[in-house]
Amino acid sequence: MAGFVQIIEYRTSKPDEIATLMEEFRAKRVAANDGPAPVRTTACADRDVPGRYFAIVEFGSYEEAMENSSRSDTSEFSARMMELCDGPGTFYNLDLVAVMNYS
Repeated sequence: MAGFVQIIEYRTSKPDEIATLMEEFRAKRVAANDGPAPVRTTACADRDVPGRYFAIVEFGSYEEAMENSSRSDTSEFSARMMELCDGPGTFYNLDLVAVMNYS
């Protein structure tokens, strides 16, 4: 099974601003329609730890993820996002090994 997932764990007191930034980035990337882009991004708030969030970003492959990461617009987005965070983020790079759908 091909696929790659990057999870970004971060803390912020500005979740609405980060949500807006993420949507702006998504809209620009979709409109440009050039180069690899995430297949899907899921944003989650930790119910047990207020102020802790996770962005789960899925790619078609590791190679697509790395090409995406090397883009200047991705670097700009990441820098702007980290400015809105309360400290550095933690990145997890995961090879997709299985997906199970229940309905």
